[in-house]
Amino acid sequence: MVVAYGASGLAFASWVSRLPAIRDGLDLTPGNVGLLLLCMTLGSFLSVSASGLIVLRLGSKLTIRTGSLMVGAGLVITGFGTSVLANPLAVAAGLAVIGLGTASWNTASNVEGAAVERAVGRHIMPRLHGAFSLGTVAGAGLGAWAAAASLPVFWHLAAAGAVVAVSVTTAAAWFRADVTPVAGERTYVPDNFEDPSTGPIAIITPGARPLEGPDVPPVPLDNKRKIAEAWRDRRTLLLGVMVLGLALAEGAAGDWVALALADGHGQSDAAGAAGYGLFVTFMTIGRFAGTLVLDRFGRVPVMRWCAALAVFGLGLFVFAPVPWLAYVALAIWGLGASLGFPVGMSAAADEPAKAAARVSVVSTIGYGAFLCGPPLLGLLAEHVGILHSLLSVMVMLVVSFLLSPVARKVAQAPLR
Repeated sequence: MVVAYGASGLAFASWVSRLPAIRDGLDLTPGNVGLLLLCMTLGSFLSVSASGLIVLRLGSKLTIRTGSLMVGAGLVITGFGTSVLANPLAVAAGLAVIGLGTASWNTASNVEGAAVERAVGRHIMPRLHGAFSLGTVAGAGLGAWAAAASLPVFWHLAAAGAVVAVSVTTAAAWFRADVTPVAGERTYVPDNFEDPSTGPIAIITPGARPLEGPDVPPVPLDNKRKIAEAWRDRRTLLLGVMVLGLALAEGAAGDWVALALADGHGQSDAAGAAGYGLFVTFMTIGRFAGTLVLDRFGRVPVMRWCAALAVFGLGLFVFAPVPWLAYVALAIWGLGASLGFPVGMSAAADEPAKAAARVSVVSTIGYGAFLCGPPLLGLLAEHVGILHSLLSVMVMLVVSFLLSPVARKVAQAPLR
């Protein structure tokens, strides 16, 4: 699972860190960059909207493998369209393929990660998402080096695509997922996991190894019905809105920090890519510290502090009078945005029997902000500038702060 999360971060940061070079190579305005990002958004939103059904039908293992291959191909197409064809339509097609592969891949990873978290009984989702952040740190660092070395976008993204596809398809051989596709969920007991008071605990996860024995009946499930019920669940929807604000803060940084530093604070393209690297470095620190912090203080206080830090860091970044203060703001902003997504996924998976459907719903809402917000910011930037367009993100961060109590853990009796 760590490889799947890390490779996803590497893929994302690879093309995001070269966005200034893509813009310059295609001679695009901020509005045109927003429209280009919208192509990836459309592909991602189509994929994440169907991700619940896809994961329930195919299982997480096959979904992750297929998604990684699509992302690798999309990176190659994006680089080829930039450096060789210099054609915005080709780049748009590549980003759309990346979006189609990424969204279902990430939903499957969250479903599988939440099942492992329930099994071990600790908040490990922040560390799994920390692996994603480590991947973004590596991708941003390589992107900054590639920009400074004037490496063509094609060669950079082609190499990243190959690494992503090969690493994930190879690592998937060790995933604890179904061997053959199944329609629905099954109960399974993780190896070497037993509660001393109740004995083995059954975990509900899509496509998992079935319990053996004549006394264990199959679990008949209507996948479409489970997804529909999840969309009608009030707590699930509020969790999605809470995640939405923090995901928007993360997505806005990913797509616009490099350009905001270059255009708004007068930094070079390489310095802009390094700024994004600083953001994801502190987001990674927040995620790896998240397990200890959440175990000690609980979800609700941690979510409130995260939203507050994100608001402060974002405001400081926009109004920083000198460039070095903008880099300090990125560190604060990264810490604030670090735990929104992993905590939202954990909270959505509190009830094992409904975890896959609810995680897919929260993922859809969160990725909607993560993906739709940045392109819309590009259109807003046409009128108020890139820096001031980021202030609109603060509104949703305030909503996330107010909705923090919905992340409170739902107590469930173990499934036998």
